[in-house]
Amino acid sequence: MALLFYSRLVANYCKFRPEKDLFIRPLTVGVPSFCKPESEVEVKDDNNKKHDPSIDSTTVVPAETSIRYLRSEAYKETYGNEPVWIQYRRNHKGAFPPLKTRKTCIRGGIISTGNPCPICRDEYLVLHHENVDLLNQFISPHTGEVFSYSKTGLCQRRHLELLVAIEKAKDYGFITFDVPFREYDYSLYYKL
Repeated sequence: MALLFYSRLVANYCKFRPEKDLFIRPLTVGVPSFCKPESEVEVKDDNNKKHDPSIDSTTVVPAETSIRYLRSEAYKETYGNEPVWIQYRRNHKGAFPPLKTRKTCIRGGIISTGNPCPICRDEYLVLHHENVDLLNQFISPHTGEVFSYSKTGLCQRRHLELLVAIEKAKDYGFITFDVPFREYDYSLYYKL
């Protein structure tokens, strides 16, 4: 019993070291000899797994790099002249896909699914209001409306980022759009 208490005391003493900040060290017999200096103490981290850079998504790619990537040979070799979402196929159980796509593909800076959405799987595809070539791939050329996430396969997070980027691009004038023409009956406003 005394040995258990003593081992707890040593463990607590090694974690909390008040003598570091005080000028007078407390009177202890044998306790500091069991503790290692802080430089030698190993910190055990459960999240210290093998780091795979292919699934790491914590690096931020600037929009200028993404714009250059869309004009590069590597992009044309990967996607051709089609939009990035054409070759993507969602994984789901059964014959009918669920109504909504997943909430996000990236959790804690790591791709958490085996089949990420078209934007999450390629780190150089950045949804930014200046990246007009990428944004136009998600806009219908006939109606000018944004394609649904059920058609493009984007996760909910990236689809929301897409909507924000498209609205911002329209506000800044990077994407042109037609304002619907309205006919007014001016006889209601002017007396003849």
